[in-house]
Amino acid sequence: MKIKKLCLLWYILTSLVFTTLPAQGAILPEQAQEVWNQLSKTAGLKGNKTLILEKAKEPNAWVSFEGSNYSIHVTKGLLKLMVQKNEIAGIFGHEIGHIKLGHYQKTVSRNLIWYLLYRAFGKDNKTTSTILSLGLALAESGFSREMEVEADDFGVQLAYKAGYNPWGLYNALLRMKKAGFSTSPNGFNSHPPTNRRLEHIKKTIKSLTGAKNTS
Repeated sequence: MKIKKLCLLWYILTSLVFTTLPAQGAILPEQAQEVWNQLSKTAGLKGNKTLILEKAKEPNAWVSFEGSNYSIHVTKGLLKLMVQKNEIAGIFGHEIGHIKLGHYQKTVSRNLIWYLLYRAFGKDNKTTSTILSLGLALAESGFSREMEVEADDFGVQLAYKAGYNPWGLYNALLRMKKAGFSTSPNGFNSHPPTNRRLEHIKKTIKSLTGAKNTS
């Protein structure tokens, strides 16, 4: 009976310990904030730099900004899926790349051009309108994919400069792919196919460091 009581006590204690620990490998919000602060500083972003935790289960991150104040939005699903700060650094570096490379401003300017073209040639004829809409959508998707590749390159270089393993972005995309979150080849997709991104990122990292993936 005494042995049974001891076993029961041990079971209760270990259950309490393991249920209060965070999920193994999951990135905590304060760790993500630390990475965001470090990368923002390295990239030279001014003003307030905050992290906003979104409830969505899908792994995703994006940046919003007003003037010189920047916020990184990151979903709980992304933090749960990642296991190393290097991986979050690669993702955050990619998002900072969109800012530093002026992608948001370029997208707004292109959208204005697309709108003017549509108003000039497509609004009064249904067939012309459909063809023009498809053409403009394909064109914008193509520009978007180019910007994603540019942001990937920037993110790898920024993470490396900030002291993180440059393989972080590669490993993060690979982890998302294995979890079922990937992009397939399609002319209308805003992001390049995941496999193509992985190959390009691998070449970028090797040209930067010549090192194998050790993370």
